[in-house]
Amino acid sequence: MAKEQEFALTYEDYLTFPNDGKRYEIVEGGLFVTPAPFLRHQAILGAIHRLIANWCHASQAGQVFVAPTDVVLSANSVVQPDLLYVSTEHQARLGDRFVQGAPDLVVEVLSESTRRHDEITKRNLYASGGVPEYWVVDPEVWSIKVYRLQGGRFVRTAELSAENDEWITSPQLPGFKASLVELFATVRG
Repeated sequence: MAKEQEFALTYEDYLTFPNDGKRYEIVEGGLFVTPAPFLRHQAILGAIHRLIANWCHASQAGQVFVAPTDVVLSANSVVQPDLLYVSTEHQARLGDRFVQGAPDLVVEVLSESTRRHDEITKRNLYASGGVPEYWVVDPEVWSIKVYRLQGGRFVRTAELSAENDEWITSPQLPGFKASLVELFATVRG
């Protein structure tokens, strides 16, 4: 997945990468390339997007985007989270081509090829970039780990499970509430 670089890549380098169906990201100057996700990943991502987009529409509280949407966290860190939310308060971070700075919420749906990258590398990057809340969605065990920024680092504040009929809420999405059973129903056979 990762290709080590002897020099630090920038957003300008990123703009030269091919549009070949792979996801290119720069994390602290290093290049990470992952293949297109599987359909189950996309089904879960679509369900989360639909739930948050409906909440955004009803509350007029911000905008939600799915990959590929570039987030420039620094000169040497450009990522494409599976899903991101930017509140109305932070709309100035939305440019014509990318989000400049930390979204209010980032969601990554795990897959075999991205599990380590999402759970370690990107979690650390999002924390250092000032993302207030990060969800790691695991379609294998129908769970969501919720991390919230405290003192400049992420603290896991919840690990929710569809098996336990739990619901997800967020201080970043006031009034939002979603059933994990309904969310993961998109992948149950």
